[in-house]
Amino acid sequence: MHCVRKVTDDLYWVGANDKRLHLFESIHPIEDGVSYNSYLLMDEKTVLFDTADWSVGRQFCENVEYVLNGKPLDIMVINHLEPDHAASINEIVLRYPDVKVVSTEKAWLLMNQFNFGVEEENFIMVKEGDTMKFGKHEVTFVAAPMVHWPEAMVTFDLTNGVLFSADAFGSFKSLDGALFADEVDFKDEWIDEARRYYTNIVGKYGPQVMALLKKASAIDIKMLCPLHGPVWRKDIPWLLDKYIHWATYTPEEKGVMIVYASMYGNTMNAAQILAAKLHEKGFHNVHMYDVAETHVSYLIGQAFKLSHIAILSVTYNLNVFPPMQNFIDDMKRLNMQKRVVGVVENGSWAPQAGTLICEELDEMKQMTVLNEQVSLLSAVNKMTADELDGLADSIIESMKQDY
Repeated sequence: MHCVRKVTDDLYWVGANDKRLHLFESIHPIEDGVSYNSYLLMDEKTVLFDTADWSVGRQFCENVEYVLNGKPLDIMVINHLEPDHAASINEIVLRYPDVKVVSTEKAWLLMNQFNFGVEEENFIMVKEGDTMKFGKHEVTFVAAPMVHWPEAMVTFDLTNGVLFSADAFGSFKSLDGALFADEVDFKDEWIDEARRYYTNIVGKYGPQVMALLKKASAIDIKMLCPLHGPVWRKDIPWLLDKYIHWATYTPEEKGVMIVYASMYGNTMNAAQILAAKLHEKGFHNVHMYDVAETHVSYLIGQAFKLSHIAILSVTYNLNVFPPMQNFIDDMKRLNMQKRVVGVVENGSWAPQAGTLICEELDEMKQMTVLNEQVSLLSAVNKMTADELDGLADSIIESMKQDY
């Protein structure tokens, strides 16, 4: 049975929600599921904007068929070829063999690599600045390379101000009947998942995102239609401001993320002491995470949000504790920068995790490592407790800088 929502007078959401998938891209936990958004325009020409993952292919195809109501599908615009949005292309082509597929040159190459079944005579190649008219509606195409694949583009409806934004402005979480961001408590219940989606999926490509945002600032956007998450028709400047922070690696707020690796509880004890010192001194935006218990995607999301990171790691086989190493490696891969970092190491006979962590931080851009580094020998003692107090002072003092 179909499940659709009207976006505007002649535009319909025909996507689907997946509540059964546990790992997005087989790596990121999604306890609340994810939506695969597709949009169908009913003009003189019928136009489908992107498809959906094959896991929800039956629902998606029923939705398209219902909205078409016996009409042919004339055009399919593909903004992004990643299979969670493009895997149903083949099925659409089989059901509507006369459909013309519109996308970029690189998208055509990927369509063939994925064997999506589009014949060359049915493919229309477009580039930035090209326009197409479907009747009342006229759209223009904007290149968005490496946001976050090289073939990506976005499509802007010049008639009603709708931007089909591909993976930009998307979010984890199933829509669960809602469609618009103003139908949910986005700022409290969705923002963390939107940030986690951006930072882990797109976060490496901040300069490319800023290039797209610069292009977007030149057009009069009335509505954002992303490929995941809710549609935006209100508060668009608020969301754009979040994206500017994320794309420029600028902290959203002054706060401390304490992430620790502890085998027997002693490094965790140091983390607890540091957190208590910060609160005692009047700073309360403190968040603590066990790196072995918290999936790295959540850690990355918080690292993008907060201005300060305290890394406390036990030494393991003369190296950094493996889950902590994974977190640091992910920060490097995603181009994390512009953070103030405090480092605490632990080891019973050869503590050197701190030195190794600092070497990795030195390879990252604009990362300020505080001088008050702490080295524990097995457990916190009176001297190292005082050093943790000094580290807390240093963190708070550095908060006086502008971010």
